[in-house]
Amino acid sequence: MELIDTHSHLTFEPLSADVPGVVERSRAAGVGRWITVGTSLVDSRRAVDLAGRYENMYAAVGIHPHDAHSADARALDELKQVARREKVVAIGETGLDFHYNFSKQPDQKRVFEAHLDIAREVGLPVVIHSRNAFDETLEILDRCGGGLAGVVFHCFGGTADQARLVLDKGWFVSFTGVVTFKNAEATRQAAKVVPLDRMMIETDCPYMSPEPVRSRKPNEPALMVHTAQFLAQLKGVDLEDFAEATTRTAVRFFRLDGFETPSVA
Repeated sequence: MELIDTHSHLTFEPLSADVPGVVERSRAAGVGRWITVGTSLVDSRRAVDLAGRYENMYAAVGIHPHDAHSADARALDELKQVARREKVVAIGETGLDFHYNFSKQPDQKRVFEAHLDIAREVGLPVVIHSRNAFDETLEILDRCGGGLAGVVFHCFGGTADQARLVLDKGWFVSFTGVVTFKNAEATRQAAKVVPLDRMMIETDCPYMSPEPVRSRKPNEPALMVHTAQFLAQLKGVDLEDFAEATTRTAVRFFRLDGFETPSVA
């Protein structure tokens, strides 16, 4: 069995202090590939540098909506240059977060649209963060998302109806350990309607450890097997078949083949 953690933050503490150990434990658990995701210009550079050190590790680069207020024209131009580096497989995470509103909503929308322009120019898919802003996220994607290489809603926490809207537009849905939480029935109903050829799984580590290890901190890729087991049971398929299908989906979406580099771990 091989799984891909399609959304991790291996540059975040405390994981960043023990990346070799994180990778070793992950491989032992059957999670053999990782996408580490940048949330700022500095963090995106770190993600690309880290991915360059490990076989089967890749990077997504972006400026999180929380930090949209700091993303001026110069920062966005520099992000475009980072996006052209080796082993970068996606733009993001980007989108809208109207739950915290750490950045003003007009700034979030401006930076989101700029990320879509960058993704289209460099030919990479987009990793979407959307919290309490589903309708607004769809409006911007409908208006500005033409010609994108792909769209995935990461850490999906919406309803089954919202998942159907995402699927109807040809996009993808990714689930974290949240789907295992007792209070996440709506997320489970959403997972039921997403076919395996449009589904990916992730940790979003170091956050949101899945049940039955929810109390374990930090979350890390090795723990994603619990999410996979839960989703496989929810979908009524064997774990091996679930892993093969979702891995195939991730490889296709992020176009991972051909990015292998020698391991120095």
